[in-house]
Amino acid sequence: MEARDTYDVTYESESLRRFLAGEPDDLPWMQSWLDMLREATAAGRRFARVRVVSMPLTDYSRFGVWCAQFTNAAGEDIRYLPRDQADHQDLARHDYWLFDSCKLVRMHFDNSNVFLGGEVVDEAAVIVQHNYWRDAAWHHAVRRDDFAAQQGIGRI
Repeated sequence: MEARDTYDVTYESESLRRFLAGEPDDLPWMQSWLDMLREATAAGRRFARVRVVSMPLTDYSRFGVWCAQFTNAAGEDIRYLPRDQADHQDLARHDYWLFDSCKLVRMHFDNSNVFLGGEVVDEAAVIVQHNYWRDAAWHHAVRRDDFAAQQGIGRI
């Protein structure tokens, strides 16, 4: 789950600038991720995430919705959940990854939205809670293409 409206990711900055300026971009920083997704999903692995977003969308969130068309095409399933709905469901307010529903990595960021690192959490009750949050978020989230259409964010 991704719960932040903005991430300070240096390698994305030029692509974000191009997106906001309406300029074309081939997203060079994303190509190795897309290759890995294609390979892994062809081998039967599943990649999915929910992005919790504030409405109206931040520029970074709009950029993320636009970029998600490429990761979805490579095999990842990204869905969107407006923050007010996530808050109503009492979902997690932090970023985390779950691997095979049994390994939890909680992400940490500073106040400037810079990624500080991931913390592996192995407490069973905490992992179960995060699985619940993931499943509840997934149940209420909207597929990327439907969400993009609702927000007027087109394809390339």
